[in-house]
Amino acid sequence: MSGNEQKKVAPKPAMSIEKAQKARRKFLQSVGLTVGVTGLSFLGYIPVNAHAKAPILRPPGSLDEADFLASCIKCGQCVQVCPVQAIKLGDITDGFGIGVPYINARNQACDFSCDAVQCILACPTGALAYDKPDFMSPRAGMPLAHAPILKAKAKDPEPSLNLKERFGVARLDKPEACLAMQGKGFKGVARGEAFTGQMRYVEVDRWKPIAVREHPYEREICDLCVTECPIQDAIALQPFGPPEAGRFMPVVQEQCVGCGVCEMICPVEPTAIVVDAQASWKGEA
Repeated sequence: MSGNEQKKVAPKPAMSIEKAQKARRKFLQSVGLTVGVTGLSFLGYIPVNAHAKAPILRPPGSLDEADFLASCIKCGQCVQVCPVQAIKLGDITDGFGIGVPYINARNQACDFSCDAVQCILACPTGALAYDKPDFMSPRAGMPLAHAPILKAKAKDPEPSLNLKERFGVARLDKPEACLAMQGKGFKGVARGEAFTGQMRYVEVDRWKPIAVREHPYEREICDLCVTECPIQDAIALQPFGPPEAGRFMPVVQEQCVGCGVCEMICPVEPTAIVVDAQASWKGEA
């Protein structure tokens, strides 16, 4: 055979019928597994992104995460009744099941403008509930010592909020960035003119929330996380350091329910205070 001639390659033996059937079964099993995993992801039972391990802030009254995911049918009723549109539905890029309700407190917190926690009333399955079923024991640190008092209802015959358990706890995450800790005040719009978040300002309108950018502040010492918190006695400013320094520390208290208003309204970027989703109360630091 000359160097210019190509070598002939022997033909491969034909695949037996038995091997062909085995390969076909393996292929169908792989397809079935892929479809099943994708379907469960869409239903919210498993995460879409394996790296999304941080707890997610669910709407008030949510059951513990596993029970919540098993009970929620992704109907979106809680989204429709929220007056400030705090509740969103998970997307495929969010790292958890598509259609599962969640709250991004920095973008839009739950300020209880509805007065009655309407998302719980709207939930058809009990995934959001005022009272858990007897067979679901509450986690330690989740039940509130007493019904939280809603500041906006202070003059009403019944000012409390029908909420038995918290859905998160606020925490001073960056004390060095906190204006009160520095003894500084704040003047202007809390989150800038581009911020689209809304909140109820009782002195402006008892029922209709307005844009935060339409409500400028002027404080000698920044206390927005305290004054704008919708729950009475959930957070307070306490003197910090020498009295002459005029510095104060925001201290989260037992009545914090995890609504996220403090995180939303904090005027520094990144925020000095955050809400730990699904966290329990462990006492003052």
